[in-house]
Amino acid sequence: MENLQINVMGKQVSVPFGTTFGTLAKDYTDHCIGGILLAKQDNRLQELSSPIEGDSPIVFLDATDEDGMRVYHGSVSLLLVKAVYDLLGKEHGVCIEHSLRGDLYCEIKDMEITEDILAQLEKRMGELVAKKATINKHVVSKGRAVAIMMEQNMIDKKELLRFRQSANTNLYELEGVYDNFYGYMPEDVGSLGAFALVPYEKGFLLRLPDRSNPNVVPAIEKAEKIGKVYLEQMEWCRLMGVSNVAELNQVIVDGKFGDLIRVNEALHEKRVVQIAEEIYGKKDKLKVVLIAGPTSSGKTSFANRLCIQLQSMGMKPHKLSMDDYFVNRVDTPLDEFGNRNYECIETVDIPLLNADLKSLIEGELVEMPHFNFISGEREYHGDTMQLQEKDILVMEGIHGLNERLTELIAPEYKFKIFISAITQLNIDDHNRISTTDSRMLRRMVRDARTRSANASVTIGTWDLVTKGEEENIFPFQEDADAIFNSATLYEISVLKTYVVPLLYAVEKTTPEYVTAKRMLKFLAYFLAAPDQDIPNNSLIKEFTGGSCFKV
Repeated sequence: MENLQINVMGKQVSVPFGTTFGTLAKDYTDHCIGGILLAKQDNRLQELSSPIEGDSPIVFLDATDEDGMRVYHGSVSLLLVKAVYDLLGKEHGVCIEHSLRGDLYCEIKDMEITEDILAQLEKRMGELVAKKATINKHVVSKGRAVAIMMEQNMIDKKELLRFRQSANTNLYELEGVYDNFYGYMPEDVGSLGAFALVPYEKGFLLRLPDRSNPNVVPAIEKAEKIGKVYLEQMEWCRLMGVSNVAELNQVIVDGKFGDLIRVNEALHEKRVVQIAEEIYGKKDKLKVVLIAGPTSSGKTSFANRLCIQLQSMGMKPHKLSMDDYFVNRVDTPLDEFGNRNYECIETVDIPLLNADLKSLIEGELVEMPHFNFISGEREYHGDTMQLQEKDILVMEGIHGLNERLTELIAPEYKFKIFISAITQLNIDDHNRISTTDSRMLRRMVRDARTRSANASVTIGTWDLVTKGEEENIFPFQEDADAIFNSATLYEISVLKTYVVPLLYAVEKTTPEYVTAKRMLKFLAYFLAAPDQDIPNNSLIKEFTGGSCFKV
């Protein structure tokens, strides 16, 4: 067969039909940072071990790319699993619980973690990287996969495979240790040079690089408050007997899904009450409650539920929209690409907001602005507000935790709340569920319902949204006075019914297809469940519809 004429990394080359992506990649290592992990062709991700069979352009991906970094995370996880099996035996499996500011929190079953153990594990991982140990992909029947998982004492994976409809499954082998990952893997571990193991709480952190510099593990970031929320969520999972997707699926099969919803909603309401009580305890001073969180975290529903609890305690909350203090659209700052940057704090008229807040706190009558999203201008319609003795302002918005937003308001007058969907449910012991992915599913459903936006639109703008969050929300989360976790254990099973048709509608010829295909593969692990038992004040109703609040 004739050679294929392909544009590879911007240059036309002749490639023999059937050459693997990995073989071709060896000529392009200088184009990437830290090693090539994956290829992309025809809007599809390709593992380096796969053969090239078409003449569409090829791009190689390293860990500076989002999909490349996912491969890095997955393959380092496999590297850790291998090291644990080599040094501690299969009876002490590792659990990769969640991400914490880019690192992975892990625990080892039935073992107390010491610095000496971590040093040995890190050394073993380094040895495998140095020898460029090969990762082999095996496509096996589901029955054979279950048998292998049982041999390796990976009971959680055996249970998960029970609910898989596919007859075959992919197993990745690293020198005799087999594992199942829903992502992709590189050909070997030689490119995984940046990682570290450090003690943390009951386990340890698998420290990883970020996309800006995949060859270096950055300095550890403060995450005490958010870390405690993750650990609390782990306890919630244990309380409800649902720590992974197989256990969630079993709840559905057993007809106990409604009970799971009710317990989860009760825990949410309990936390809302706790935060309201904290505010009430400071009522003599507090005048402004600021609620901030990333997109699709449920800020609006939470604000409404908090206001109800504050009212039940004798306080009178007034909701204030940060959106009404946007500068006129023509004055919105531009980003580095010349586009209007609606995520930066300069989109808010900070002097006007502070002046109005100050006047309200001092008991003055203030005419309130309204932002007209059609004209892109701030308007006044004669609406006024004046605070009485027991009144308190409740304002939600992306910049609520940033002290610059309310710089003229004394700290003792403010109570800051960070809200996010901090999921602790895992697929299995080695495959965590990304909090960002959970929020993207929420947003897809809401965008389709309220904005007539298809999944391609949501996916296409997601990078800009998350970039804004990284710059404007997450750096300030540790400054919050309280944190509310809006994640529910049941939501992905419910959202699946709504979102799967949206994902199948994404055209294969579009860049968004890569993410759509990944999310469909992820959702295949879940059984779908109805939403009939979800109360109408639930945060999830903000996305699926039927909320009793104006959202």
